[in-house]
Amino acid sequence: MNPIPPKQKASIHGQALEYIIAGQGSPTVVLVNGSGGPIEGWLRVLEPLSALGTVFAYNRPGLGGSGKPVVPQTGEVIVESLRALLLHANLPPPYLLVGHSLGGLAVNLFARTFPAEVSGVVLLDATAPEDVSVMAEHQNGFQRFAQRTLDTIFGKDEFGETEHVSRTVDLIQRAGPFPDVPLVVVTGGKPAMAWATPAQALAARAEHQRALAALSPQGKQLIASRSGHFPQLTEPEVVVEAVRLVNARQTLS
Repeated sequence: MNPIPPKQKASIHGQALEYIIAGQGSPTVVLVNGSGGPIEGWLRVLEPLSALGTVFAYNRPGLGGSGKPVVPQTGEVIVESLRALLLHANLPPPYLLVGHSLGGLAVNLFARTFPAEVSGVVLLDATAPEDVSVMAEHQNGFQRFAQRTLDTIFGKDEFGETEHVSRTVDLIQRAGPFPDVPLVVVTGGKPAMAWATPAQALAARAEHQRALAALSPQGKQLIASRSGHFPQLTEPEVVVEAVRLVNARQTLS
């Protein structure tokens, strides 16, 4: 397994952002981390994906060598910063977007807002807009206590993206329709924190994953049967196959 490519930095809208580029040619595969997920989380898929084309990954504000967020990280800020960073890196659209977890919301908004810049989408155990209210409704006492403890120890980042996720969901709901592009939703077959999550919430999230796959007429769901929330680490071959499927359908269209 090859190491992470050299990291580069750019100042985008007054915000220091760290990124990497691997491979070359088309498609341009854009990897969008989940909340708190660094570039290194893509290590097991970088090499095989770079054999397909150009791969771009970056650290959102507050991670790795990227600076702390200087403005509230709402969905439109995340999307606009990503677009500007891609152009800074001389990577013009269209993009094959890959979004993990909370990064799936950013990808969802990107695709709806700038459909002409998107050739296809892969969602990895991604957060659906409907998940946000359902998970808050079913959050148990242990989870609330754990969050309060973490906030007390590390402090709450008022500019952090998790503090503004409701705004991002609202933007998705008010944006245009999801584009008719190849779409693969990879869902972990072993839900994370299942022991601490009510059955109703697990059932709702499973339904939301199926609904994500139905966003596009070209949508498809794959179950990563041995994976929880990080299929890119536990079953990287499934993630690579999902990108291959999306790229093949886009190439043939």
